[in-house]
Amino acid sequence: MSEIVKVKSGSKYETLNSYSRIVVAGDMIFVSNTAGRNYKTRAIAADAKGQAEQAFSNIEGALAAVGASLKDVVAVKVFVPDIADMDEVNEVVGAKFRGIDPANTTTCTPLGQPELKVEFEITAYKRRNPDQPEQRISVDLS
Repeated sequence: MSEIVKVKSGSKYETLNSYSRIVVAGDMIFVSNTAGRNYKTRAIAADAKGQAEQAFSNIEGALAAVGASLKDVVAVKVFVPDIADMDEVNEVVGAKFRGIDPANTTTCTPLGQPELKVEFEITAYKRRNPDQPEQRISVDLS
């Protein structure tokens, strides 16, 4: 694989705004903000949970294109415009990342379109030895 790989998913905004869905730079994988719109049908769920599930489907498909999965995610940024939707979004995020436990930044902020209820930005690391167990450390921050 080349040192840098750029992947397009077919979203019209990738062309309009001149960006890639995924950029792989060496072992690092960067996934652009991804909304819960089905990029083939353009359909979008009316609720935050449905949008979050579709966004993860989009992200998982994009990661698979470069030989990665959610297990490779080291950080997620979650953008939710309405705090009332936070519980639904967190339910999906928690289910998707159970046992993976990436760093997480969640914020309430406006998004680019009024119908969007959530977007995710992902950073992943493609391990050279994926069967090697992760090191996990617990600390007391009191």
